[in-house]
Amino acid sequence: MASIYTQADSNTRKTWFLITGFLVFIIAIGWLFSYLLNSNAILYIAIFLSVFMSFSSYWWSDKIVLSMYRAVPIEHNKNPELYHVIENLCITAGLPIPKIYIIPELQPNAFATGRDKNHAVVAVTQGLLNRLDKSELQGVLAHELSHIGNKDMLLSTVVAVLAGVVAVLANMFMRISFWGGGRRSNDDNGNIGMILMVLGIFAAILAPIAATLVQLAISRKREFLADADGALLTRYPEGLARALEKISSDPTPMIITNDATSSLFIDSPYKGKQKTHCFAKMFSTHPPIEERIKLLRDMEV
Repeated sequence: MASIYTQADSNTRKTWFLITGFLVFIIAIGWLFSYLLNSNAILYIAIFLSVFMSFSSYWWSDKIVLSMYRAVPIEHNKNPELYHVIENLCITAGLPIPKIYIIPELQPNAFATGRDKNHAVVAVTQGLLNRLDKSELQGVLAHELSHIGNKDMLLSTVVAVLAGVVAVLANMFMRISFWGGGRRSNDDNGNIGMILMVLGIFAAILAPIAATLVQLAISRKREFLADADGALLTRYPEGLARALEKISSDPTPMIITNDATSSLFIDSPYKGKQKTHCFAKMFSTHPPIEERIKLLRDMEV
């Protein structure tokens, strides 16, 4: 598995360049809004929010998500079969055994979270344990462990937080602008000031959309990679393919779900609400399940 994760590290490095660009984008948006509103405070807020929220999400995101879904920790004696499956996969992958949680939901689903491989968590729903056979469960757990090996949890969390910062800044700009906080339209050259203000409003509308598209593109990319690495870990792609078929076809709704965390799951928790047209795919947190299954069944291991 070392060679697989080395390849994944290369992909992760490429994605970190994207995150760096994301941070520059936030600072640029903050500067533009602070210039138009004649307030350096907005630039300082942009920098502070991006740094503080990234730091806090790095340390506490796993606890927040587990609490949100009422996840319960499971020890070896409570569910030895689940524990042994994860233990064997971790030995094969060369990973520490993560903490294991069960979510009291009947929808079959799972996710991994945590800031690094030494502080990782794998959470599965009760519905997943009820629906899948052993080979299918191994496929799902291998997928989640691949997220841990590929350092996807930190990546997804930081990008989600930065996208949220862009949305906060845009909302702040729009509110201040409509309450008469802009100065550039009142400058001596009123036409230039008005043009800049209009451009600022367009930026406030489009920036959160662009940030969300970047976030979702990264999420979809990491799902494909985790599918491939998970299949290589078990040496049985068909197990994960069958698991994805069962998970995606199960109509059971999830009682508790959230837009900010839906990308963590192996499949979207919004059952029956996925669309297949191109525009909807752009705003989807997961690649189409049919594409994922086809790629798995085309694999040679």
